[in-house]
Amino acid sequence: MKKPLLLLDGDGPLNPYAAQPERRPEGYTTHRMRPGGWLGRKPLRVWLDPAHGGELRALAEAYELVWATTWKGEANHWIAPRLGLPELPFVDWPSMHGKAPRGTFWKTRYILEYAAGRPFAWVDDDITSYDHAYVEHHRSAAALLLRVDPRLGLLRPDFDALAEWAAAL
Repeated sequence: MKKPLLLLDGDGPLNPYAAQPERRPEGYTTHRMRPGGWLGRKPLRVWLDPAHGGELRALAEAYELVWATTWKGEANHWIAPRLGLPELPFVDWPSMHGKAPRGTFWKTRYILEYAAGRPFAWVDDDITSYDHAYVEHHRSAAALLLRVDPRLGLLRPDFDALAEWAAAL
């Protein structure tokens, strides 16, 4: 039996971009990055907590980790090495930031398509009640949608919830 998917957004859960700009959250380090869509602009400030790498590697015992971020495969170049993660598969969004069904986040329908009937946990800062309802109605396997505050990033209770959910499957 295949492991459930753990679909990870980058900005918000791993990079608490909405924290006060002059106050890097405790435990985070600052990185300047220029992903493909950022060329020609001043480097993007990204805060990452190296401890998240160990937490995610521990979750990889129970999950198949997948990037579900607008960084797509570039997360393997810019984010994964700074967290000590291996190269991960990624959702290659057919379209980004477009219209979405019934008030959902634009990623939601693609998350369901990518999961293709497998159980999954999705971690993102843009999940709303519309996404929960849509997934509940359209999913064909167990699903956990975990919204993370983009001012705080992933916290201990989030990692615990992910571990407990996978163990309960």
